[in-house]
Amino acid sequence: MSGIVGSHDLLLVTLDTLRHDVAVELAAEGRIPHLARHLPGGVWEKRHAPGSFTYASHQAIFAGFLPTPAGPGPHPRLFAARFAGSESTAPGTFVFDTPDLLSGLAGVGYRTVCIGGVGFFNRRPPLGSVLPGMFQESHWEPEFGVASPTSFEAQVTRAEQIVAGLPAEQRLFLFVNVSALHQPNWFHRPGATREAGDSRATHAAALEYVDAHIGRLFAAASSRRRCFAIVCSDHGTAYGDDGYTGHRLGHESVWTVPYAHFFLDPGATAP
Repeated sequence: MSGIVGSHDLLLVTLDTLRHDVAVELAAEGRIPHLARHLPGGVWEKRHAPGSFTYASHQAIFAGFLPTPAGPGPHPRLFAARFAGSESTAPGTFVFDTPDLLSGLAGVGYRTVCIGGVGFFNRRPPLGSVLPGMFQESHWEPEFGVASPTSFEAQVTRAEQIVAGLPAEQRLFLFVNVSALHQPNWFHRPGATREAGDSRATHAAALEYVDAHIGRLFAAASSRRRCFAIVCSDHGTAYGDDGYTGHRLGHESVWTVPYAHFFLDPGATAP
């Protein structure tokens, strides 16, 4: 990363609440072709989330603590704040001397932009301003939120507008928090009803919906220069697993997340 920062645009996409098992299943069955074509080897990497719900996990991610590889470590990190005794800061790590990654990237010339999704990014209560307030520029509107059946399409359209409005020489760190996977997601599966509610199957249908539009986001992010992309979940969610429902709890369905990083070359992606 120390050689990538400064020469590439950067894209971070958190697929909020996406379960690892669902992501792996859909990739193997060919149901998310636009994502799978960019996954190294066509598969997701199994990792452990840095938090069990959105606020905690993103506070860690924005400090450089991306989901951790599931095997024994220590594992070298892509980004790290400089502090004595770090066992995961490696020679290739981008090290910053600020409290968070966003200000660290801004300090080396990046425009940091947030396109929010779930409520922790909506700037309505003070708590909803903490995470987006770490960026130089942030965007949220009801169309981007969990209750919108077209949330990701609206987010991608905003991303396209942002990229198109930047000077050619301006480096960009674009963050998108995708809300479509989060409850409620029943409306993404044909035939599902509000009364029946959300399920693992509607969660999977929401990922298929995101996949149908993510090519546009990748194309926008790489339209000006080569882009380094990170796509991952911030945490999973339970649908009755061992009696658990939801997240902010310590279950395998919550702590285990899919992760991938890869390069996007200009013109190499299609809508």
